[in-house]
Amino acid sequence: LADSVIEAVGMEAHGSPAAKLAHTITGFLPDKAAEMMMTRAGMDRMSALMQSFEIVRRGGTVSIIGVYGGAADPMPMMKLFDKGVTLRMGQAHVKRWVDDLMPLLTDGSDPLGVDTLATHHLPLEEAPHAYEMFQKKQDGAIKVVLNPTA
Repeated sequence: LADSVIEAVGMEAHGSPAAKLAHTITGFLPDKAAEMMMTRAGMDRMSALMQSFEIVRRGGTVSIIGVYGGAADPMPMMKLFDKGVTLRMGQAHVKRWVDDLMPLLTDGSDPLGVDTLATHHLPLEEAPHAYEMFQKKQDGAIKVVLNPTA
C-alpha cells in the first residue's frame, strides 16, 4: 500500500454510469436549474477517489487535487476513520510556488523537461478530436497543446 496518494482526476473520471447520466441530464437543463442541481444534489464520478482510499496505507495521506463539484456524494467515512487517513485537498497554491518554479521554467537547459512534455500540438479547431484522443489514450497522447489560429 502507498504512504501517500495524489488523486488528480476528479469528476472527469469515467467510472460510474449513474453519475455520467446525471452529468448528461444536468447539461441539458437551463443554467439556473443546472446550478441548483449541482449545488444541492450534484454527483461526481468518484471511482478514482474511491480507489485512492483503497490503496493508501493505514495512517497514510490522500491529497485530492482533482476537482469535484457535487454535493450529494457519499464518502466512506468509516473506512477513512478506521485507517486514520489524512485528507488534504484544495486548489493549487500558485502564488506560493511561482518564485520557486519560474527560474526552473525559464532556464534554457529545461531541467524540468517542460519543453518536450507535450506529445501533440493541434489547432484549436481540433479540440474535440484532441480530447477524445487524450481520453482514450490513443496515439501516445500524454499532453496536448491547442494552438489558436491567428
